[in-house]
Amino acid sequence: MDRNTVSSSAIKSIGYDAAKSQLEVEFSSGSVYRYHDVKPENYAELFKAQSVGKHFGKHIAGKFKSEKIEEKATGVGK
Repeated sequence: MDRNTVSSSAIKSIGYDAAKSQLEVEFSSGSVYRYHDVKPENYAELFKAQSVGKHFGKHIAGKFKSEKIEEKATGVGK
């Protein structure tokens, strides 16, 4: 799933798959989580939010089933 970079200290990028109703969130730490049964308007509101991190915490985190899907490797040459 393609993700779009957002302006946030906590979240690096977000993406949405409308066919599967899935939201992906890449955190600044490099961890990526997929959230299930997310409506298109939830994604649109998150993407347009003045504070993406605050909106995520209030409207997404803990409200949808989620799974960790990847974590970027860190270190020299990565």
